[in-house]
Amino acid sequence: MSTVMVVDDSRFQRMMLSKVIKEQGHEVLEAADGGEAVSMYGASKPDLALMDVTMPNKDGLQALEEIRGLDPTARVVMLTALDQDSVVVKAIELGARDFLAKPVPPERLVSMLQKMLG
Repeated sequence: MSTVMVVDDSRFQRMMLSKVIKEQGHEVLEAADGGEAVSMYGASKPDLALMDVTMPNKDGLQALEEIRGLDPTARVVMLTALDQDSVVVKAIELGARDFLAKPVPPERLVSMLQKMLG
């Protein structure tokens, strides 16, 4: 069983993603913004982080950069409703392993989990 951190300012999105992840047998940690995600990552070192790009306080790109600073091997997959190539490029440059467009179809989430966690 792996631990997956779900980071999104939308409680509904966290709930939907967490449900699918738990159904796959993984433990879930939840954070509501980038600042909380960085703190939680440092304390828990999850096996994978799914992180929204657009959040208050600290956005996903800032949190990704800080998490990769704490752990250069961190596996982070970015989530966004935005369809902006520049955001995708920046996230990949900062070390994101994959990028999913919201809403994430459950089968796409399961496929990504299998790819990232084996």
